[in-house]
Amino acid sequence: MSELTYKQPHIATQIDKAEQVAAFQFCDAYKDFLDKAKTEREAVQVTVQMAEAAGFKPFTWGMPLQAGDKIYYQNRNKSIILAVIGSAPISEGVRILAAHIDACRLDLKQNPLYEKEELAYFKTHYYGGIKKYQWVSMPLSLHGVVFLADGTKKEVCIGEDDNDPVLYITDLLPHLAQDQMKRSAPELIKGEELNLLIGSVPVTDETDAKCLVKEQILQILNEKYGITEKDFRSAELSAVPAMKAKDVGLDRSLIGAYGHDDRVCSYTALKAILELENPTHTALCVLADKEEIGSCGNTGLESTFMAYFIEDIAETLGSKARVVLSASKCLSADVNSAYDPTFPDVFEAQNSSFCNRGVVVTKFTGARGKSGSSDAHAEFIAEVHHLLDANNVVWQTGELGRVDLGGGGTVAAYIANLNVDVVDVGVPVLSMHAPYEVVAKLDVYMTYKAFEAFIK
Repeated sequence: MSELTYKQPHIATQIDKAEQVAAFQFCDAYKDFLDKAKTEREAVQVTVQMAEAAGFKPFTWGMPLQAGDKIYYQNRNKSIILAVIGSAPISEGVRILAAHIDACRLDLKQNPLYEKEELAYFKTHYYGGIKKYQWVSMPLSLHGVVFLADGTKKEVCIGEDDNDPVLYITDLLPHLAQDQMKRSAPELIKGEELNLLIGSVPVTDETDAKCLVKEQILQILNEKYGITEKDFRSAELSAVPAMKAKDVGLDRSLIGAYGHDDRVCSYTALKAILELENPTHTALCVLADKEEIGSCGNTGLESTFMAYFIEDIAETLGSKARVVLSASKCLSADVNSAYDPTFPDVFEAQNSSFCNRGVVVTKFTGARGKSGSSDAHAEFIAEVHHLLDANNVVWQTGELGRVDLGGGGTVAAYIANLNVDVVDVGVPVLSMHAPYEVVAKLDVYMTYKAFEAFIK
């Protein structure tokens, strides 16, 4: 019976102490990446730095390519593709690791600055699926870019340095919240109540009877960045948690941080391709934008930027894009929801993923009868399973919650539309989409090993 039945083990029972130490050390660098890459723009910047240090060169159309070449392509500073050219003909397909580098956040509106009762605020519009009440009463930092009237680009980062001020969204004290607490959970904090508190002292000018806090804020921004109020209309500014990635648990086995979804898969995929040498098949690591709002726009994977890149390298290497894509295989590198014993009713335990049981292979996502899912076919699932077993990768299967209750989407559906074999593979996450999410270090490491095996 022991040969017929199976129970998913804890990773710690499957690896030795040396590999556990290696896993924890691997995650130290991951935490540093999280602190440097809190927006998709910053993630692209850090990725370029890491790629160039590893010998990758910018790709331009028509440049000669040969086996072993390492190239990268930036798409509008918000998504990026890295590639290592393989020794096999490109017509045999490429191996793709596709993750997303955007995360839930609060974006500033186009005309955000206002003052009310001698307090200055920024208006926001939330990005992605969040519980709005989780974003109040916590320190927030401001990241992004502003283009001035003369075209100058100014990068903004306020709240990350220990000496920086932070921004803040107020909430009612319990004594006065009787009516607020009668609201349903989605309305406990409304979208138009997610206003960032940014100042409280007015400009002091004896010749002007109108002493405005708003003017003081504009003066501060103008002195530091050259910004005027009109410049907000050509800005991309986002508020994110002003908290560092930290070890969680007395045994330091977990990581708490903003943006695990999906930078935990982005980082592990990135590390795998940066360390890749002389693969058989050409390998790609695609780090995309806009997944949290449907992969839309020309920096999300619903667009054609990845297909165009593959077309370019296919033509250079003597093949056609449709031939290459039809022979290609992809791991859609995205997270799954880890089983939470505090809230067991929303999970179906037998088909859930768990912390410390390995990288999660998710055959299908979607909701309401698998709607919106790519649903990988059994032949490719079996191929991935055999690959992981052969490389001593501890893995598990999972789905996102009970039938008729959970569900979600990833970039897999858009890659499948290109006639590519694809399945979701990633890290189980506790408190997904919260300002501070949690993952297990051993799962992170097994995900890296899975990606490494796939592109080798």
